[in-house]
Amino acid sequence: MKSRVRRSQRDYSLAFKLSVVDQIERGEVTYKKAQERYGIQGRSTVLTWLRRHGLQDWSGGASSAPMSTAPKSGSAKPLTPEQQIKVLQTQLREANEKARLFEAIVDVLKEDYGVRIGKKAFRQVLTQGRLKGVSVSRACRHFGISRQAYYQAGHRQQRHLEDNAQAVALVGGYRTRQPRIGTRKLHHLIGPELRASGNAMGRDRLFGVLLDARLLVPVRRAYHKTTDSHHRFRRHPNLLKAGETRVVPTGSKQVWVADITYLPTEGKFVYLSLITDIWSRKIVGWSVHDTLQTEQVAQALQMALKGRKTRQGLVHHSDRGIHYCSDYYQQIHAKHGVTCSMTDGYDCYQNALAERVNGILKAEFLLHRPRDLAQARQMVAELVAIYNAERPHLSLKMQTPDAVHRASLAARRRPDRPPQVSTYGRTGHGVWWAAT
Repeated sequence: MKSRVRRSQRDYSLAFKLSVVDQIERGEVTYKKAQERYGIQGRSTVLTWLRRHGLQDWSGGASSAPMSTAPKSGSAKPLTPEQQIKVLQTQLREANEKARLFEAIVDVLKEDYGVRIGKKAFRQVLTQGRLKGVSVSRACRHFGISRQAYYQAGHRQQRHLEDNAQAVALVGGYRTRQPRIGTRKLHHLIGPELRASGNAMGRDRLFGVLLDARLLVPVRRAYHKTTDSHHRFRRHPNLLKAGETRVVPTGSKQVWVADITYLPTEGKFVYLSLITDIWSRKIVGWSVHDTLQTEQVAQALQMALKGRKTRQGLVHHSDRGIHYCSDYYQQIHAKHGVTCSMTDGYDCYQNALAERVNGILKAEFLLHRPRDLAQARQMVAELVAIYNAERPHLSLKMQTPDAVHRASLAARRRPDRPPQVSTYGRTGHGVWWAAT
């Protein structure tokens, strides 16, 4: 049973709107095709996006009706009965030769290559009407199956198509908020609704359904260096590295990791600074800025410290960039009693969690280049909120960072209750972390 969820403009993120507008203006999809593919509701919703964010003039509306022309039919002189008999005899002889040829090819495929001529191809021939004038009964007799088996297979295939359509519709709802969310996470999110309707679709089948619908997320790989580790400032030891001094967190707000990544815009590059809690994977501080000045980089840390509200020990882990080693940044550490930890060198695997969060935001959410710094800040604010509150994590057993963060704080307020410990995954520096 199909259910329709009414959506408003707030349900579509700015990055999703810009991506749809860009695809239409580049000619990859038409106005109505984009509306059908992504399940966008409202007749004028996409047109409103085009007029607001598009580079072309859409004031006159948009049309997706293709032009079609019908070929002119020519006139032919009627044949005499003798000529008709001769033509029919020739056609019968050629049809028999063609039938024998393809029968021989099918025999070779079966005997030498082990190819099975399945019922799916047989059904496709009949449903597409490729054999005019052949009834289902005669076709089934020629193929060696019963009419009952043919119609039962048709009902199963129809149910299969309805299940696939339901899954694609549910995926479209989540893709409006998280355009590049992975298939495993989607299966976790839509699984309860599928099972409630009797649709027992597994993870691997969902991969196949999204592959057929061209909804699988392609992998993007890029590398840009933003760290300057050649400077005069003091480097701090790596407190997360395996050894006697290793710091192992037992809850949130104990270890934060920091990193900087670039964001391309239609103009010059801007930069994104992130502070992530290593226990809950929650982004606790962020800042988008147009230069790599230390004061601007430190805005993310200051945002995170405003929401700290605890006096327990805190470790700040980062690479050996000049921003994190500077006197200004270290003075913030000293003021708030934060212990500094840094990688041994320029080794991204020693700060793997921060690098991973950077990749998630850029690969899964930022589908379109922002116009300027102001639009980049608006997009990042929306995406961080979606990442923290809606995106499940494989390393958190399909929980969201906000849920794990709140559970950790609640367990800390009730020390008499023993925590339930579960191993979530292995970080890049070789330490096994556990979480309640």
